[in-house]
Parts: sequence; structure tokens; C-alpha cells
Amino acid sequence: MDDHDQTKKPFKLRSQRWFDDPQDPGMTSLYIERQLNFGMTRAELQSGRPMIGIAQTGSDISPCNRHHIALAERVKAGIRDAGGVPLEFPVHPIQETLKRPTASLDRNLQYLSLVEILHGYPIDGVVLTTGCDKTTPAMLMGAATMNIPAVALPGGPMLDGWWHGRLAGSGTIVWEARKKLAAGEIDYEGFIEMVAASSTSVGHCSTMGTALSMNSLAEAVGMTLTGSAAIPGPYRQRAQMAYMTGVRAVEMVKANLRPSDVMTKKAFENAVMVASAIGASSNCPVHMVAIARHMGVEHDLADWQRVGAEVPLLVDCQPAGRFLGEAFYRAGGVPAVMKELLDAGILHGDVMTVTGKTVAENLAGLGEPDREVIRSFGKPMKEHAGFIVLSGNLFDSAVMKISVIDKEFRARFLSENPDVFEGKVAVFEGPEDYHARIEDPSLGIDESTVLVVRNCGAVGYPGAAEVVNMQPPAALIKRGIMALPTIGDGRQSGTSGSPSILNVTPEAVVGGGLALLKHGDPIRIDLKARRVDVLIPEAEMAARRAAWTAPVLLHKTPWEEIYRSMVGQLGTGGCLEPATLFLNILETRGESRHNH
Repeated sequence: MDDHDQTKKPFKLRSQRWFDDPQDPGMTSLYIERQLNFGMTRAELQSGRPMIGIAQTGSDISPCNRHHIALAERVKAGIRDAGGVPLEFPVHPIQETLKRPTASLDRNLQYLSLVEILHGYPIDGVVLTTGCDKTTPAMLMGAATMNIPAVALPGGPMLDGWWHGRLAGSGTIVWEARKKLAAGEIDYEGFIEMVAASSTSVGHCSTMGTALSMNSLAEAVGMTLTGSAAIPGPYRQRAQMAYMTGVRAVEMVKANLRPSDVMTKKAFENAVMVASAIGASSNCPVHMVAIARHMGVEHDLADWQRVGAEVPLLVDCQPAGRFLGEAFYRAGGVPAVMKELLDAGILHGDVMTVTGKTVAENLAGLGEPDREVIRSFGKPMKEHAGFIVLSGNLFDSAVMKISVIDKEFRARFLSENPDVFEGKVAVFEGPEDYHARIEDPSLGIDESTVLVVRNCGAVGYPGAAEVVNMQPPAALIKRGIMALPTIGDGRQSGTSGSPSILNVTPEAVVGGGLALLKHGDPIRIDLKARRVDVLIPEAEMAARRAAWTAPVLLHKTPWEEIYRSMVGQLGTGGCLEPATLFLNILETRGESRHNH
């Protein structure tokens, strides 16, 4: 620590180093005086009450999180009733459905935004408002780096959507609508109407997409109050949970309960098991690995296969099942799933959570769930439903979500030689190339084709876009072939039910094996051996590699250039690599020096 480090001053609360330092009246008065101009009092600032930040992710351009603007009022009420002082602040916005080129480009930017605010301002503890896909990992990553008392408040899913008398899951219905449009069953107006039917109220996706999955894992890893993840956004229980979260934030500061006490190795293993049991998004491994790296916990893709691959699918929720977020919540939500895993003897019950109690203590006395939605461990929807990690002569790692391999896909592609598929590749240089050429009959795409998209990773897109879940050409769809095997160095929407091979690391633009593929190359996918190999001679591969040159990338904004220069691969969390060296920064690096 340097001579300017303010942590050396022995105040009980961090905020007192700003607002009540009699040894430095000049700086104290400067910090106080502008906080008074909107009505705060010296008593609030100097009474030794904890300053609790509310990291606001809601805005007009973040509609999935926008109701946090209203929920923050209930958080503030809880903070004040518990003896704290609330300080609401904005962070960089992220909206999955609105941001170009992809929302994941800004996950690390929101993370940086949160770290800078928490480190540079007088905040003793923080409530993290989460919801839309990338906001949840970004908030947890920032809390991990800062390591001050923090608790997450999910915004909850939308109310159930309906289209022509049946459930219409947000995101999931998009993929169905695309197939109907390709088959000529609906037109442009019908397409828009069908997709919009799923967007019913405030809240994030109602399916078990990345939003509901990551908020469920935030609860599973111990960073939300029990039962918080799945409460639908409009329910009164959501606002009540906001109040209780505010109360708890103050209590956590008084107890100095921090993320490092909660997000341990065992907690991340619990999250992996819950991810398998709920049929979580294929984006979850990337985000959880990133959170762990910023927490300084050893947790990687190998843990997802070691801990989660054999865990059964318990939750009947789209895209792996039938129901949506409302039913999942009413059936018992995340606590019911965790109780099943705990009773089965595989969940770590001794892990501490933000409640101040262990997982086992939080789940004690929990009633029987609705078994139509949340199955018992002994009678699951699928026996083995986790994620598998693949490698081979094309890449070091890729992830595949097993829970969405349905009977039709398995019968068509994996029945002749169980868990093995051999075919030829159709290679696309990105989603634009795919959309431009997928209907070209000269490509010869048939039932033995594997669709490959490249240049879509963290560096290539940039940000790693959700473009791997490619549908077959319309001619195959009209014949009833609704899906083909797909591989890509990008990601896939968590709302998609396509069993794609995703997050290929290293990606094509940095020299990964996908860059060397040519149209028509034979390929072998062996799920049992966890391998994907292109079946061409090594000498041919070596010649292609020698001839390969890295593409020239166009940076359209300053952030894109900064991001590309620092970002790691999806297999290691897609983090800004220099940022992963900043762990527990208040203790290891101290406070910043005064501003005057």
C-alpha cells in the first residue's frame, strides 16, 4: 500500500473516511457539501450509518431490467428501515435484444463500470440489480473484484406469453417462428405477431434462457436471498423481496459478510449442479467461469463436466421442457431444485450464503414442490442432462448442452452409431454469409451436413454473438428436418433448443482450427469420447495452417479496439485478461488517494 492509502485510517465504516474525518476537515467538507444539495443531511452522512449502493441496471434502453427503477424504491425503504443510507447509481446499460453487435461485448464494460464506482465512491455495501442476460454476471464479477458486502436482486421473468392458445416462451418462439416463415406457414406480419406474443409484462425472458438461468445460478451460488431468482417481475413478492434485500444489505455490512465468504469452490460446484437440473443456458459456463476468475476461485470447464454432466434434468421449462417462468416459480423455484439435489446427497449443504445461513439451513422445512414442473431426483425428465466439454483436432474446448437433445434429433443423427455422427461441413464466414447462402442448392446441404459458422467469437465478432443455432435450408424444413448439427466459435441464445457445439476455443480469427475448414470436409462428432475431429490428413491440415493469415479486423468504436486487445477466449470466461489480476482490491491495493 502507498502513503496515500486511506484504508490505514481506523474507521469502522469505509464511508466514514469520506464523510467524517476530523483529522482532515478540508476533504471531509468537500465530500459532504455536494451531497447536501439534494436534501441529504449531515446527520445521515456522519452518523455512522452504512452507505448502501444500489447498482441500477434498469433504463429505457434496458427494458428487461427497467422495473428495477421502481423496485429500487422498495430497496431504499428496506435499507433505511435497517438503519442504512441508500445511494442509487447507474452502471453501463446492457440489453440483450437491442445492443449491436452483441450484448456480451458490454458485459466486461458493465463490470468495469461497477468496479470503478464501488472503488471510487463511499459505498460500504451494495445491492446488485440483475436480470437481462449479461447484467447478472457483470454485477457478480464486479462484486467479486471489489469484495465488499454485496447481495443480488433479480428482476424476475415476464408473465407467461400465449400464442394461439398455447404457451409462447420469450426467445424460444423466435426459433419456431423462423421455421414457420421458412416453410411459408406465416408471413412477415404473422412473424412479428407471433414473436411479440411472448413479451407480456415487465421482466426478462420467461423461458429458461440465459436471464432466468443466470439469476437461478446467482441464487445457487449463494448471492441472492432464498427464493429470489424466479419471482416474476410483476408479482407483489418481487417488490417484497426488494425490500428484504435492502434490509439484508445493511445487516451484511454490519457482519462484514462478503462475496469471498459466499462464492467459494463448493458454491460454484453447487451452481453447476443446479444448472444441469434446471436445463440452464449454454452461456452459463462462460459466465460462471468469469465470475470465479474475478473471485480468485479455481473453477473451469472441466468442473462443468466433472460435477454436472451426470446430474438429471428436473425442471420442465422451455426450451428443454414445456412450461415457463411463472410455473417454475409457483412450483417451488430454485429452492425446490436445490432441496432435491441436497436430499440426493450431491449438493454442498454447508456452503455459506448472503442470508448468513448455510444452504442446508436455508432449505430446511421446505415443502413438496409441484411435481409436474419440478420432478423428483429419482424420476427426472432426463437421466443425464448436464453440459459436456468437447475437444479434438479443431479446437481445445467447446460446450454442448445435452438436455436439449430431443428424441427426434437423436433418432435422426445419433441412432446408427450411438453418440457418434459423421458428415460433411458447410462452412459460413459469419451470420451474414449464412443468411446469404443457406438456401443455395449448390452447397448440397442434406441430412449428413454439419453447419459451421466461424469468425463469431470474442475477438472476431467482436463479443461472441449468439449466431450458432442455425436452422437448415427451407427445403429440408419442408421435409420435416427441423435441425442439423451445428458448430461455431460464437454462442447460442439460451432460449434455443438446438443441440449445438458452441463457444469453440480458440476461435477462428486468432488461428483456431475452424479457420482451416473448407466446405465439404468430412467431420466426426463423438459425444461419448467428447471429441470433434475433421477427417483429413495431418499434412493437409499443416499445409492449410501454413497458408493461413490472420484477418484484418475493423474496430468500429474505441471500446471494440480496447476489448479485442485484452479479451480472452470463451473457454476461459471471455474476461479482460488484465482485469483478472485485480483480486480483492481494497485489501490488496487499497483505497485511491484524495481528489484534491
